[in-house]
Amino acid sequence: MLRNAFVFETRRPLGSAASLPVRLGVETFGTLSEARDNAVLVCHYLTGTSHVAGEGGWWADLVGPNAPVDTNRFFVVSMNSFSNVQANDSRFVTTGPDTLDDDGTALGDTFPAWTLADLFETQCELLHFLKLDRWHAVIGPSFGGMQALQWAARAPHLAPRIAAIACSPYAGVVIRGTFGPLLREVARLGDVREALRLVSLFGLGADGLHATFGVPDADFESYLSERAATASLPHLIDLVRAIETHDLREVAPLGVLAETWREAGTRLLTVNVRGDLFFPVDEARDFTRVTREANVRHEHVEIDSTLGHLACVAETHAFAPHLQTLLTS
Repeated sequence: MLRNAFVFETRRPLGSAASLPVRLGVETFGTLSEARDNAVLVCHYLTGTSHVAGEGGWWADLVGPNAPVDTNRFFVVSMNSFSNVQANDSRFVTTGPDTLDDDGTALGDTFPAWTLADLFETQCELLHFLKLDRWHAVIGPSFGGMQALQWAARAPHLAPRIAAIACSPYAGVVIRGTFGPLLREVARLGDVREALRLVSLFGLGADGLHATFGVPDADFESYLSERAATASLPHLIDLVRAIETHDLREVAPLGVLAETWREAGTRLLTVNVRGDLFFPVDEARDFTRVTREANVRHEHVEIDSTLGHLACVAETHAFAPHLQTLLTS
């Protein structure tokens, strides 16, 4: 599988800042067709990175040669978000609170309060940089699914196929009213390990934690220490703050968006995990009801998993056939 990596550099408005230099790592997998019409943007989850495929890739079972997202057929593109959590891993380039200013001081709290709209616009710049007319599809799990839905809402003509796995059209009461506030309280300890402990609880749930770490030779504390070695607490806090701004209804009412998707021929795939502690399935069911009333081509799938929310990364076989159908039809 052909893999390339580069740093996308631009200067753009961000949050309240009139202009800010931005550097974000990008990885591509596969080959762009002569018609330049086979590019799939894969957006990463909360603690994920651009390294979606290949050895150590977080969706390696799903993306690769002869995989459901077949890199023999598709040109897969993945870019780190602003405030990528893995900021202390030199392999992954991002711009966020840990970025140094001209004086060599971390931007910290002065880093602009960006939103998913800012990330979408930067991904648009990447699309043009790659000299693409549009994406074949935009897909992703969790935070990545939110990004995919932002493409559907803001530029359906540039993303005719959308796969949003384990997410919702808006950040609901769990994220805004519980997870976000709890994470900020835990962050007061100044220990990224404890913040990741909370992320793990919400991501796996009690059954998932027991299934993953309640077995011989599984050490949750060692796992947290290993993850903490490359994770940035300021970036984690800032990324969750940005996630809390996700709401397609701020672009347009869902009914209006659905009519736009029907007229544009947009194809949607949503997958939700029953028992997900981040995204209650009723949020997705209500969304599906709106799109189906508008005759949008929308397939909604619900799965069960002991691993809760993290099934979107760890149990891709549960939805792989649906994603493959979306991409190839």
